[in-house]
Amino acid sequence: MTIKPLLDRVVLKAVQAEETTKSGIILAAASQEKPEIAEVVAVGPGGVVDGKEVKMYLKVGDKVIMSKYSGTTVKVDDTEYTIVSQSDILATVE
Repeated sequence: MTIKPLLDRVVLKAVQAEETTKSGIILAAASQEKPEIAEVVAVGPGGVVDGKEVKMYLKVGDKVIMSKYSGTTVKVDDTEYTIVSQSDILATVE
């Protein structure tokens, strides 16, 4: 199954969370923070959103930093994705 976002939406796949601290302590899954860095999997076409023209500047494969609790999480074929508006993305990571 393929997810195809509409308008200014972006589909993100979280980058693996850190499982150990810098000092070497192994974290339990429950204590790991939700990852803020994700990879762009799909990008909507843009268009008119709330009366304003939205141009999509992200592309598939970009690594981005998103707002911590933004978007909608969906599970497709045992893989978890987050669908966010392009405006919820704070920065790209190079």
